Amino acid sequence: MVPLRINVNAVAPGYIATENTAPLRADPVRNTAILARIPQGHWANPESISGACLFLASQDADYVNGAILNVDGGWLAR
Repeated sequence: MVPLRINVNAVAPGYIATENTAPLRADPVRNTAILARIPQGHWANPESISGACLFLASQDADYVNGAILNVDGGWLAR
């Protein structure tokens, strides 16, 4: 059997400031509630998750399998 070197991992992003989340960010009540639950206290930018994606796609992650990398500003760690 020839190894295919396929690694299966995932990035689990938190709240990201995009056009789709603009209504949530514009709603003062919802935005305040969301920000209160993010330990870093701010919405992520799309670029905030790029490093995690690049890592998992790089040779540095060749021995990483079955991982879910939370990039959520501490949402799950609170």
